[in-house]
Amino acid sequence: MTSTAEQLIEWKQRFDRDGYVVLENLIAPEHIAQLKDALLSVEERHGFGYAKTSFEGLKTVRINNLLAYDEAFWGVPLQPSVLALAESLLDRELLLSSLCSLTLGPGQTAQPLHEDTQQLALPRPRPPLAVNAIWALSDFTEANGATRIVPGSHKLDHAPAYGTEVETVAATMPAGSVMLFDSALWHKGGANTSNERRYALSCYYCAGWMRQQENLLLGIPRETAAAFPRRLQELCGYGIYKGQYGHIENRDPIQLLGQQGRPTVWEATDRKLQRRQAPR
Repeated sequence: MTSTAEQLIEWKQRFDRDGYVVLENLIAPEHIAQLKDALLSVEERHGFGYAKTSFEGLKTVRINNLLAYDEAFWGVPLQPSVLALAESLLDRELLLSSLCSLTLGPGQTAQPLHEDTQQLALPRPRPPLAVNAIWALSDFTEANGATRIVPGSHKLDHAPAYGTEVETVAATMPAGSVMLFDSALWHKGGANTSNERRYALSCYYCAGWMRQQENLLLGIPRETAAAFPRRLQELCGYGIYKGQYGHIENRDPIQLLGQQGRPTVWEATDRKLQRRQAPR
């Protein structure tokens, strides 16, 4: 499904107002089934178990670096509507900061309240630095641990005291929906009081000048990255931000994957001057 210009404007307005927006029933059921099958296969093949820290969830299976494990995940960061909205909120040269699974087992307790960038000593409120896209591979319900949020909290001038108790709203949504929220929004994972697992993906985008949560350039084998679509290679960090940041000896790092590189800002400036000075 691809969004229209009108939908994109509406989603962005809701995001700006509330700090989040839910795109309901965006992903086809057969695609959701494929992603769940891939998650279970990766978990079984590699022996992934519950996380080791209370924040990550002692009854939650988090699989990081998903792009390296199965081609089924390659299309997640490239989903047209989600990527278009993230680009409109950040910029066209945004990066994929991380892609991981969030499989909540029965008995998982609620996560401490937090915001995703409160380790950064920057004033609030501020324009979005990062946007998290939560893919619901199961129905998100009050009982199975739907993400809990404080609508509008991205506009507050402070982050929450870690783990503080305030009134939250459960972001319930049917499987196949995607919720995008500002990294500054106060939120927490809910408690899974049901008898079944809750499956989700966290596809986290950040501004192109920020350091990514996951070091995808080192974590993903180069031969795997070479097989990605070019846009996914760029999202992982194979590119030069604004023609300047991230170059290797004045060369676009995407050339390491056999792609045609883009010019640096200095090369582009010289080319403009040459065109202006050319005889007419």
